[in-house]
Amino acid sequence: MDHIVTLDSRQEAALQAVANKFVTLHKGDTMKALKEMIVLNGRLQDQLDALKAPPLGKRRG
Repeated sequence: MDHIVTLDSRQEAALQAVANKFVTLHKGDTMKALKEMIVLNGRLQDQLDALKAPPLGKRRG
């Protein structure tokens, strides 16, 4: 982990509300919600990594 994020009470409450909605979306199954979040984060990270990579014809090496 690169850095630690500190939330104020308003941000924490907003995050809690979103987390509760996400768990509710998964019918209260927190483990299922956690697994889905891990998959979603992995996909988003892959997209970010692809944006950072140089275009295929322009790589050095």
